[in-house]
Formats: sequence, C-alpha cells, structure tokens
Amino acid sequence: MSLLSAIRTVVHRKIVLPGVNFLYGRVYGMDLGKEVRISMGAKLDKTHPEGIYIGDYTAITSGAAILTHDFVNRKHRDVHIGRNCFIGYGAIILPGVRIGDSVIVTGNSVVGRDVPSNTVVMGNPARVVEQNIATGPWGIRLDKGNDTPIEP
Repeated sequence: MSLLSAIRTVVHRKIVLPGVNFLYGRVYGMDLGKEVRISMGAKLDKTHPEGIYIGDYTAITSGAAILTHDFVNRKHRDVHIGRNCFIGYGAIILPGVRIGDSVIVTGNSVVGRDVPSNTVVMGNPARVVEQNIATGPWGIRLDKGNDTPIEP
C-alpha cells in the first residue's frame, strides 16, 4: 500500500464516514445503526428524514435512493433497512418498505414491497432471486467462499 493510499484510507475512515453519519444522523434525524456506510452520492429523502431507519453494518452505495414520501398521495411512510445489508448502485427503495437483515439489493433494482431476511433481490420490480444467504458487515457474502467475516 502506498503512502497516498494509506492517507486516503485514514481520511475516509476518520473524517468522511463520521461526517456523513453525523449529517444524516444528527442534522437530519435519521436512525442510523453502528458502522453504517452511506456513500456521499446516495440520495436519502430529506422531506421525512426521521422516517429512515438503517441497521448496523449496512452499506448504501452511490446513486441509491431511499424515499419516505409519496407526493401524489400526500403520505409520509417510514423505511426500515436491516443489519448487514447492501443496497446497490442506483437502487430505489420506495416509501413504506421494510428490508430484513442480511439482504442484498442489486444495482438499479426498484424495491416496492417488503423483503424477507437473508435474500438477494433484483429487478424492476425487485423480486427475490436467491434465499438463505449469509452476509457479514456491509452485506459482504459469507456463503460464497468468504467464510471469514470482515472485522469492522
């Protein structure tokens, strides 16, 4: 690892991640679990931010959108995302959805219904394509040869 790469890693872990979590958790009032990683390019709904609940060790990637309001029907609905989940690039989580623990939402999926734990969902609308999976922190699969969980 080069010196520049090491500095970048330290800055990201010590400044960027705590800053993003402070912004969403303290300023906007979202309920964030321990060691949540939210990309700066993610779009979390700020019209009803206190309705977003994200569990421990979950990763929200760039371009993902989590919505808590339905403008047409004038409703605000909470979104719950479980522990050890991964929300892929460009995925959209619609208002009122509950996502279980250890769920992987693949890129560009549109989740409009509740998702059971230990599954992979994909598509528009998102459908369960795999069940009984095991994930570690940030939705990293443990059942595909990655048997050792990553230490946070």
